[in-house]
Amino acid sequence: MPATKNLCAQIPTDLHQRVCEAREQSGLTTAQYITNLLIEYYEMKKNGGNQVMANNNSTRTMAFQIGEDLFQRIKAHLERETARTGRKLTQREFVLGLIEEALNEAERQASVSPCEAPQDGSDPQPQEEPNPAPLGEEKAG
Repeated sequence: MPATKNLCAQIPTDLHQRVCEAREQSGLTTAQYITNLLIEYYEMKKNGGNQVMANNNSTRTMAFQIGEDLFQRIKAHLERETARTGRKLTQREFVLGLIEEALNEAERQASVSPCEAPQDGSDPQPQEEPNPAPLGEEKAG
């Protein structure tokens, strides 16, 4: 085991609460949890601010354009969250969080675990048939 040294710092009470809750959920000791946070922080800093995802050998880029109004709403939200939490929320974190949340919900509704989701990009559920013609209308034929 490497030599260790104590590190003490006064932090805001609400941040302390968040750290304690997250540490408890992780099942780690305070020393292990803080060590992991600091290692993750310096790895992210080394990688230009990009979080390195564990066990991820390849990454893909998704790029798309959005309207100015939506962009400004997102920017305002990121600023509010940064002010509220005292931690900068990036566009990347925000969008990835939304995607993960939506996929988790869709998989939950489909009763499919993430491990069961197809890896070839195919849809795990059959596609819905198009809606039939409304009542009173007949198909031309």
